[in-house]
Amino acid sequence: MRAFSLRGSRGRHALFSVRSIVGQMFILQVVLVSLLVVAAALALVLQSRQDKTDAAFDRSLGVAQTVANAPGTREALVAPDPTAVLQPRAEAIRKDAAVDFVVVMDPTGIRYTHPKPDRIGKRFVGTLEPARRGEVVRESIKGTIGPLHQVVVPVENADGDVIGLVSAGVTVDRINLMIADELPIVLASAAGVLALATGGAALVGRRLLRQTRGMGPREITRMYEHHDAVLHAVREGVLILDEHNRLLLANDEARRLLGLPPDAPGRPIDELGLDRATVELLSADREVTDEVHLTGGRLLAVNHRPMPRGEGPPSSVTTLRDTTEMRALSGRAEAVQRRLSLLYTASVRIGTTLEVARTAEELTEVAVPDFADFVTVDLAAPVLRGEVASGREAPMRRAATGGITDDHPLWAARQRVSLDPKSPQIRGLASGQAVAESDLAGTDWWRAGDEEHARRLLDYGIHSLIAAPLHARGMVLGVASFWRSRNPEPFDTEDLSLAEELAARTAVCVDNARRYTREHDMAATLQSSLLPRGVPEQNAVEAAYRYRPAQAIGGDFFDVIPLSGARVALVVGDVVGHGLHAAATMGRLRTAVHNFAALDLPPDELLGRLSELADRDDRDESDTDGLGSVTGATCLYAIYDPVEGHCTMARAGHLPPALVHPDGRVEFPELSAQPPLGVAAVPFETAELRLAEGSRLVLYTDGLVEAPDRDIDEGLELLRTALTGRPGDPEEMCDAVLGTMLPAQPRDDVALLIASTRVLPPDRVASWDVPVTPASVTTVRAEASRRLASWGLEGISFITELILTELITNAIRHASGPIRLRLLLDRALICEVSDSSSTSPHLRRAATTDEGGRGLFLVAQYAEHWGTRYTATGKIIWAEQRLPRGYPV
Repeated sequence: MRAFSLRGSRGRHALFSVRSIVGQMFILQVVLVSLLVVAAALALVLQSRQDKTDAAFDRSLGVAQTVANAPGTREALVAPDPTAVLQPRAEAIRKDAAVDFVVVMDPTGIRYTHPKPDRIGKRFVGTLEPARRGEVVRESIKGTIGPLHQVVVPVENADGDVIGLVSAGVTVDRINLMIADELPIVLASAAGVLALATGGAALVGRRLLRQTRGMGPREITRMYEHHDAVLHAVREGVLILDEHNRLLLANDEARRLLGLPPDAPGRPIDELGLDRATVELLSADREVTDEVHLTGGRLLAVNHRPMPRGEGPPSSVTTLRDTTEMRALSGRAEAVQRRLSLLYTASVRIGTTLEVARTAEELTEVAVPDFADFVTVDLAAPVLRGEVASGREAPMRRAATGGITDDHPLWAARQRVSLDPKSPQIRGLASGQAVAESDLAGTDWWRAGDEEHARRLLDYGIHSLIAAPLHARGMVLGVASFWRSRNPEPFDTEDLSLAEELAARTAVCVDNARRYTREHDMAATLQSSLLPRGVPEQNAVEAAYRYRPAQAIGGDFFDVIPLSGARVALVVGDVVGHGLHAAATMGRLRTAVHNFAALDLPPDELLGRLSELADRDDRDESDTDGLGSVTGATCLYAIYDPVEGHCTMARAGHLPPALVHPDGRVEFPELSAQPPLGVAAVPFETAELRLAEGSRLVLYTDGLVEAPDRDIDEGLELLRTALTGRPGDPEEMCDAVLGTMLPAQPRDDVALLIASTRVLPPDRVASWDVPVTPASVTTVRAEASRRLASWGLEGISFITELILTELITNAIRHASGPIRLRLLLDRALICEVSDSSSTSPHLRRAATTDEGGRGLFLVAQYAEHWGTRYTATGKIIWAEQRLPRGYPV
């Protein structure tokens, strides 16, 4: 018990002794805390004074404005005795609002009210000029009742003139009394904080006293000097980590071997930039003895010992020793590792696109600066165009140049490159062998006949070169050249093999890009040749179209096809898929549409035959013929008749058209949804619309309205918005719609066709009912001749009468029912004879002994075109005649 009391007495004595580190720290902490507490208390008092001053100004402003705007204040100011009215009100407000005075005065500052009645009638003390201008004055002055804070506000009449002033304020004594009320709380809090800080310092001091074992500054300094000398003198690295794997200590050798930053102590070991294997080894819970570890380019012998529990705070100690005898082996291992890493990077980063030039650029990005200072890639000109490099001496062009700087003298991309084909090095490149040159100044083969350019390269400091051929599929595509200037080491044999590996990988990627470019160009050329080159001449509609291909060639198509009777067919379709197959399938479908349209088939029958064709092709084609199937293709077919002003349309799996009325309204006509072509053998349904002149029919493919970030309904609404109220001709509408709906690079092909309808004027249409008697031919022919004369077509009247005679006579002889004749004056003179028979005449060559059979032969000879189309009630036989030269159409 006595020993314990002595130990406690010595501990208290050391805690308060200035000779020990703990005592000095305790006294210093108490002094610093006392200063901080005093400063905090003073800051609180000053802050409280400022807050109360601000509150006094705000309260005074509110009181002054309340009095100035109170009912009756303006009337009292112009009354004979303002004091009698305003003094009682001002005193009542002053008492209720906890301010020291409320003074109402005239614009010159003569008081009408004051807490001390003897001051009424005297001049107000303060600044009044801004208030007379209608401004609010805030100021702190020494007034008649002592130092105070006051606010002066103006009182304005209905015309905005200042007729009086109101001032309210609080004295400084009132604010000091409020602060004095809070002072005991502040002092009590400061005392509590001081007592708490002193107690905490005492507790910390006792803890430090146990840790330092009561040693003084000299003893601790001497121990630190011995510790520091031992740590920095040894040739082994020493690391000490705590239980949370934070670095507690690292000597100079450990910092050098591991490349630790200056602020490493105290940081977690995994935040010091070490590789993962080193971090795992230093933080392991197992013992390690002389384990060889590669880190930072060095082979280190590592000894690691976790501190056993109970022998001090949890930690671990690690020693590191640099094994100098294995440095050469480490260098070779590092070179191999660097080479493997570069090859892996090349396999990942070269060939990410299918563009020839970009693939060449990727080689320069991979090889610089880890392997070469500069890299150039020269390709045969046909390869850049996607063609096969010929065995002849094809011209070479630089595809890419890259390096550590941009101010190099090497030729830039897209320049033509010429090499001496007679040199053995170039012949070696042609045969697929790489060439290394460590002394460019002593050789000539690489100069390419340009001595000035070669001199600039040497003056720049380029001294070593490896030229590796890009060899793939038995042909040389080009040459990759690796140059060194800043790196003083010339290329060696190991670098030569690495360059060959990089060139081989690049050559395969370049060849893949070349083949893709060729196929893409072929598909684009095929698709371009299969799409229409322009809108054919016709008067039924004013049409404009746009086609936006995606990166992958698709199968969207459109068409405007003139039909008989001044009519026109509008077609748009989409083939599922991309590439050469989609383009070829699109061409087949478009050709079929033209062939079926030439038969004057209605939309539903045309789509039915087109679907049968697609189904037959799908059954006939195999999966290995490279063409694939047509199933999945969609089509919308519409026929517009400018004479009647109506449009008949049908669709096979396609989106409905948009109809823009002349007044700007937009609607999507109701069309029966039918399956795509070749999917099901079902009859197609048609819809008939009556279109006013100037209506715009908008046909499009799904690429216009579909997108990954929106569904089809949202796309249709966007299209409706883009078309609503849109003025201008179809050309302007096409540009406006695409600018609104499409991004810069659409994901799918887009075909857009906009047709503005026209109506054939009534004075260019003539029709007659023909009695079924031979005598009626002469009458109708005479009437037709008179109508041609009114049109100014007397020159072709004879041929027209001959054609009409043959067509009407055939109808009377071989047809039945009512017969009707119609003449249309469009871009050609169209003669139509309709009847109720479904029997179609056909052209044949009559024998010399035949008495008939020459009528249609004469019609075919004199008419530019003729044909038959069927209607719901029969058929129409028509013939077109070319108008005289210069006739206005």
